[in-house]
Amino acid sequence: MTRALPNVLTITRVELLRFLRDRGNLFFVLILPLALIVFIGLQFGGAGGYEVGVVAPDDDPAAAELIDRLDASDSLTVVALADEEGLTSQVSRGVLSAGLVLPEDYAAALAAAEPIRIGYLGRPDPGSRSLRTVVEAAVADQSAASEAAHLATTAVGRPAAELIPVAEQVRADLPQVTVVTDTVGRDEVMAEFAALGQFDLGASGQLFLFVFLTSLAGSGALIRTRQYGVAARMLSTPTRLPVLLAGLAGGRFAIAAFQAVYIVAVTAVAFGVDWGDPLTTTLLILIYSILSAAAGMVLGSLFRNDSQATGAGIGIGLVFAALGGSMMALEFFPEGMRRVAMLTPHGWANTAMAEIVRRDGTITDVAIELGVLAAMAVGLLVLATWLLRRAITR
Repeated sequence: MTRALPNVLTITRVELLRFLRDRGNLFFVLILPLALIVFIGLQFGGAGGYEVGVVAPDDDPAAAELIDRLDASDSLTVVALADEEGLTSQVSRGVLSAGLVLPEDYAAALAAAEPIRIGYLGRPDPGSRSLRTVVEAAVADQSAASEAAHLATTAVGRPAAELIPVAEQVRADLPQVTVVTDTVGRDEVMAEFAALGQFDLGASGQLFLFVFLTSLAGSGALIRTRQYGVAARMLSTPTRLPVLLAGLAGGRFAIAAFQAVYIVAVTAVAFGVDWGDPLTTTLLILIYSILSAAAGMVLGSLFRNDSQATGAGIGIGLVFAALGGSMMALEFFPEGMRRVAMLTPHGWANTAMAEIVRRDGTITDVAIELGVLAAMAVGLLVLATWLLRRAITR
């Protein structure tokens, strides 16, 4: 036993290094998952608010006041930018929901009750049109005193700039109207999504998609190990078959776990993704990585051609991800499709992650999901060991 463990770890390390030395694998493991997480977050994330870019003159009190008015909204965040070109680029790419360009003489024109031209940049979608209404309301509220003073100039014969303080005082003395809103028929599911960070939803779905997909697509390495005689040469040494099988399984697991840890670490640090309770999430990812590695071993044992195994792995991985809620949240599935989703490991994993992240679930809250995934992992691991043993010794 003491001699076998170093051999198992050596084979595991070699399998992991072989995988990472392939630059094509690095693209699918390191780059593509993060790119999709960013894309999904920019397009569909941030349900709880909008980001509006503002290009404003420096040291302009009226511009600063308008920015404060906009930033006071619970559903709107103001992002300051240096120039209109950068603002246009970010709005057109969907990084910002809308943009606002204030003129250089904004405060002076507002004080003189002169016409002001404010640039608004928006995308052709309902959200941008709604934001324009919010911006127009804030501008109208700020300029109300100026407009009132301008209208009063003809009646009293005094400059508008002198009447603005009077108009502001009158406005302050008027009774305030308070609007109380009450939301009925609140959708708890949508409330959960609204509470998520911009990249939270896409991160977990892409993790389960790519860990499983990479494991299946990498099954061709097992076939090449047999085709090139690597397994036969290893068995010609004192290395026993159980040690070889354990090492190969360890290599598949190391690859899956490496990708999962990489996605969790980078998204948490770079995008602030909340992965919920660390212990529960770690256990879920550990079980899912074992399951994915075992599924890749099954595929690598059934096929004799690595190209066929890779193609089948990609197809199966994408279909399972689509059915299991890694491309669209299970809450949006029809009832029948939700039952179908539970035939895939992705369905159970995404259900567990939803409980962990959206409802602060712990191990006891996702015990059923973890148990089902563990049973799947054990079953696939037993099947994979038997198939791989037969394939190597045949």
